[in-house]
Amino acid sequence: MMNKILVSACLIGENCKYNGGNNKNQKLLDYLKDKEYVLVCPESMGGLAIPRLPSEIEKGMDGSNVIDQGAKVYSKDGKDVTAEYLKGAKMSLDIALENEVGLAILKESSPSCGSSLIHDGNFVGNKKPGQGVTVALLKKHGIKTISEKDLDNLENIG
Repeated sequence: MMNKILVSACLIGENCKYNGGNNKNQKLLDYLKDKEYVLVCPESMGGLAIPRLPSEIEKGMDGSNVIDQGAKVYSKDGKDVTAEYLKGAKMSLDIALENEVGLAILKESSPSCGSSLIHDGNFVGNKKPGQGVTVALLKKHGIKTISEKDLDNLENIG
């Protein structure tokens, strides 16, 4: 039996993005048709409202720094929302472990779910290499994590 897949809820059309919208991805929906998956939105699970101000990990840092070194996540108005991000990451990890998830497909560029890109902390739309808080925690526990941008390579991933 193939392990379940952990999926960002916004990618299947749930309106949980910071702006109240979604990132529905038809290619992902097609891929998931015959698979078992569980949905997460770490930011809303961590207690952040929908809609909410955008948040970014502080400049020069990424999710692994938030997990391991006390780096912070701030909303655009300067509020420290690190606790909510950590809570959502932990809840996502618990769901992944309970469901024996083998792969997570999460939203690229998100401060929670970005697997290879995140915003740079300046709130001007620039991105930089790095991973979000939830991705960092999942990877730390050995869960393979990719983004919706990696769907073309899924046959090589399993």
